[in-house]
Amino acid sequence: MTKLTFGALVALAMTAAASSAMAQDVAAGKTSFNKCLACHAIGEGAKNKVGPELNGLDGRKSGTAPDYNYSEANKNSGITWNEAQFKEYIKDPKAKIPGTKMAFAGIKNETEINNLWAYVSQFDKDGKIKQ
Repeated sequence: MTKLTFGALVALAMTAAASSAMAQDVAAGKTSFNKCLACHAIGEGAKNKVGPELNGLDGRKSGTAPDYNYSEANKNSGITWNEAQFKEYIKDPKAKIPGTKMAFAGIKNETEINNLWAYVSQFDKDGKIKQ
């Protein structure tokens, strides 16, 4: 009985730690997103700015945010955004999509990229946080 109780407590602690780590990633990603705010919006009520709003980015085809005037490079890139595509793109946008209008040098730090993806990918197409 003692081993069972101890095992349950360990499992509960591991679950809480994993949940806490996820929240930290999202919080750090939100801070990192401040670099994006001049050009992009995300969340409920987000509108296109200099760049497109980023709601529902995970699974969205490049160049398809409504009412945004994309470059031909973005529209014709053939990219469907997912974690791998985003992480490659955000390191060096102009290398990933030559001809893009995005004038951002990129983020090189892997931890920051992971945190930014954790933040951005949590929003559905309506700007609500996925459950």
